[in-house]
Amino acid sequence: MDRIIFHIDVNSAFLSWSAVNNLIVDPGCMDLRSIPSIIGGNRESRHGIVLAKSVPAKTYQIQTGEPIAQALRKCPTLMIEPPNHELYKEYSKKLFDLLAEYSPDIEQLSIDEGFLDFTPIAHQYSSSVIAATMIKNRIYEELGFTVNIGIAPNKLLAKMASDFKKPNLVHTLFLNEIKDKMWPMPVGELYMAGKASVKTLNMLGIHTIGDLAATSPKLITLHLKSHGQLLWQYANGIDDSPVMPSQVNLKGIGNSITLSFDAVTSEEINHVLLGLAEQVSKRLRLSNQLAGMISVEIKYNDFSTVSHQMQLTTPANTTEQLYHASCILISELWNHNPVRLLGVRTSKLVHEDEPVQMTLFDTVVSEKQLKAEKAMDLIKNKYGNSAIVRGSFLNTPSGKE
Repeated sequence: MDRIIFHIDVNSAFLSWSAVNNLIVDPGCMDLRSIPSIIGGNRESRHGIVLAKSVPAKTYQIQTGEPIAQALRKCPTLMIEPPNHELYKEYSKKLFDLLAEYSPDIEQLSIDEGFLDFTPIAHQYSSSVIAATMIKNRIYEELGFTVNIGIAPNKLLAKMASDFKKPNLVHTLFLNEIKDKMWPMPVGELYMAGKASVKTLNMLGIHTIGDLAATSPKLITLHLKSHGQLLWQYANGIDDSPVMPSQVNLKGIGNSITLSFDAVTSEEINHVLLGLAEQVSKRLRLSNQLAGMISVEIKYNDFSTVSHQMQLTTPANTTEQLYHASCILISELWNHNPVRLLGVRTSKLVHEDEPVQMTLFDTVVSEKQLKAEKAMDLIKNKYGNSAIVRGSFLNTPSGKE
């Protein structure tokens, strides 16, 4: 299948993270995001530059990077919050830890943005837009700040898409959308098109990204060398660079899914649990981890949420072990009301080479299961996830949304 890449970008990251933290410390304080405010230097000395700005501050034409003194002339009542880089590192880690629960294929581009290769997990969801919206909403619900997510067949277009209208939105930019969504934009909006390059392009009569895409690459290269070739490729949506995952120490691995119908029977719930257990166990094996703790989450159709967890007698990473434990937890947790969302999460991770205490029976069963599931992993990685499908998943309605 074609690649699907997400670009996740925090909306006004420094200001959002400071605002969220301030509200945690003092719930009655003013939300920086709702008033003209900036993250920057010192108000009294009027030194420093604007590092981030709120949406209301934009109405005063305040620009990121401009001097504090100049920003204050535009808006004398401007609220100024000093930067807190340790806090920003903390919130950045929370963001990428959450994203890592969905896929290990994550490339952190900066403290507040990154790429996620959605391709290997696309089969788990009915659409990429629904999956991105679910991730976006979960970030806001659990971490308190908003993100934009761009969806595209490559990193370049995904990043361009995430820069469309903000905040808290999901945008697509597939190849058949480039003409309408990207080409009318000013050429200066193209990724990697700096001021000097834009000036040269304007002198050549190139003012939009579409103009650049339609110009001979030889002409562009003549004036801008190899960088011109790159800009021409970007204008045409060409980018084959892979997502380069960063090595992270995961605290947990899990997945959840919003159902397209309300599950009302044990059979329906267990069917979804089996799919989640299969996804989570595969990701545990990919990261060479065993889980010592498992939890399940239920969101009912009235949007109330409950969860329950248990310690595993033996750290595990096979589908059968996780599914068995999930069924036990659900039987103790479910109150028989209609279920809208189900989640399975694992924690207390240890490396699979780490010695663990097991019974003889556990050793024989788990080794047999593990060999079988690793063999299936190899086949799926080579021929696609549909190469091997559990019999219980055939001819059954999808519960995924």
